[in-house]
Amino acid sequence: MGEKIKMSPDGTLVVPEEPVIPFIEGDGTGVDIWPAARLVLDAAAAKHGRSVDWREVLAGEKAYNEVGDWLPQETIEAFDEHLIGIKGPLTTPIGGGFRSLNVAIRQILDLYVCLRPVRWFKGVPSPVKAPELVDMVIFRENTEDIYAGLEVEAMSPEALKLRTLLEDAFGWKIREDSGIGIKPISKTGSQRLQRAALDYAVAKGKSRVHWVHKGNIMKFTEGAFQKWGYELVREEYADVAVAWADCGGDAGDKILVQDAIADIALQQVLTRPAEFEVIGTMNLNGDYLSDALAAQVGGIGIAPGGNANYVTGHGIFEATHGTAPKYAGQDKVNPSSVLLSGVLMFEHIGWQEAADDIVAALEATIGDKVVTYDFARLMDGATEVKCSEFAHAIVDRL
Repeated sequence: MGEKIKMSPDGTLVVPEEPVIPFIEGDGTGVDIWPAARLVLDAAAAKHGRSVDWREVLAGEKAYNEVGDWLPQETIEAFDEHLIGIKGPLTTPIGGGFRSLNVAIRQILDLYVCLRPVRWFKGVPSPVKAPELVDMVIFRENTEDIYAGLEVEAMSPEALKLRTLLEDAFGWKIREDSGIGIKPISKTGSQRLQRAALDYAVAKGKSRVHWVHKGNIMKFTEGAFQKWGYELVREEYADVAVAWADCGGDAGDKILVQDAIADIALQQVLTRPAEFEVIGTMNLNGDYLSDALAAQVGGIGIAPGGNANYVTGHGIFEATHGTAPKYAGQDKVNPSSVLLSGVLMFEHIGWQEAADDIVAALEATIGDKVVTYDFARLMDGATEVKCSEFAHAIVDRL
């Protein structure tokens, strides 16, 4: 019988040998990719004398069909109580209800960091010449910017009221047929995200951190994000990090912290990827960057993700792709996204050896050209296998 993961008074996780970890199978292809990922996760844990007491909780279509609720309160309570969880892709209800189930879970639990590591695995087909140079981690803010969802519909009474208020108060003239959104960027939200990025860089021995923003245009939101990031470096991290403006690019043995305008960053991660290691950015920029980078290393089918609150200890790790319902139950799709999200989860709870073993076995499997259909169609001489067979092939190489 498993035990709960707990948060110690000093802010570190206390993880038993058999932790209870809630999971959401996921809609669509979740029925295929979750069992495959779980097989590998269990095998890697067992190799190091550990096990997971998996507890299924419901969300999405499965929850709606079984209990009539897209996101049951019991699911939120389970994630809250056990701190750590993992989930497959979820359907968002159309025509009402939640804007996004994924976003709802993040906001309810205040999972302010969306963690998106992007790296190339040897043998994975890539559209770029040197995908091995792509090895970076994106810290994307999860609660503000467009994810705050503060908007009114064009030509609605609410839009008229807001347009009138803005014109009266600030003299802002907005077209009558405009939808209007509010983009909040706070110092609190910015610096807790930036603090997480800097702590990661210190812990992992990284040498560069970038703040990515559009502060040249949005000076009091994205520009403030950049300013607050540099203030944080000077006030809390001066012993281990230094801003570019304070050292001229010569950081010595400290972490060099610099910034990049979002549109230039999207170009440079393609043309000069080796210069980026850790990126801290707001929600929309992080969305663009993480998917653009994933395309360079094989697509979102092999891109992991996690959502965390480093203050409370909560973390939910998830496949970053959609539900792909037309492939559901066909035992066909690549389970790597949810599997690598499980690797992130293992790293988060301190099971680094098991995480490293999975990565090595995954690389060995792909290196042997034993792959699912998405990679097989892009590789010469590949052996195409089913989703479940791919998982067994990884376990064979653990």
